[in-house]
Amino acid sequence: MIAIVDPAPVGAPGLVALLLGMLLFVAALVFVRWRKGAAREAVAHRSSSANQGIVLQATGFLLVAIGPLRPSLPAASAAAVGQAVVVALLIGTCVSLFISAAVAMGRNWSIGARTRRDHDLVTWGPFAVIRHPIYTGLLALLLALSVAFGHWRGLILGLPLFAWGTWIRIQAEESLLLAHFGRQYQAYAARVKRFLPGIF
Repeated sequence: MIAIVDPAPVGAPGLVALLLGMLLFVAALVFVRWRKGAAREAVAHRSSSANQGIVLQATGFLLVAIGPLRPSLPAASAAAVGQAVVVALLIGTCVSLFISAAVAMGRNWSIGARTRRDHDLVTWGPFAVIRHPIYTGLLALLLALSVAFGHWRGLILGLPLFAWGTWIRIQAEESLLLAHFGRQYQAYAARVKRFLPGIF
């Protein structure tokens, strides 16, 4: 991994912020799965190509995460505290986008790409301003990982793979939504950007 060559120095506060944030993210994921329930899904259409995107995204995370750490910054130093603040903000963005998006989607939410027979086109909550808030949140998580571990160089390989995987997943998801909702989804897509409100 590129990060193995020369990881940047990090401080304990940033690592603690990452650990707490990851625990919060896992708790949010468990909550969303519990809230959704275990009822049998009335799936109308499913896309298996999105699974390739999941693998690429996960590989991108691994390329950023794997490698040695240099926890050499004094815990009370400005650099260490600054890292912790950045990590906390990025993790907070990830968790808040994930929870708000999953709650808005309700039974429509799933890890894989699929539509239900009674699927709703969700245009409220974070979906009122961006079409893929969870992927924006995952990008924030990837950046938080690189800051907390000092693995900025890992982004050289990890970020393109994550972006490629994300693109595969959104193409699969948007194709399903377009097939299911037609012009209604076209109008929504023309009005709302994918990842950043009004920009991209």
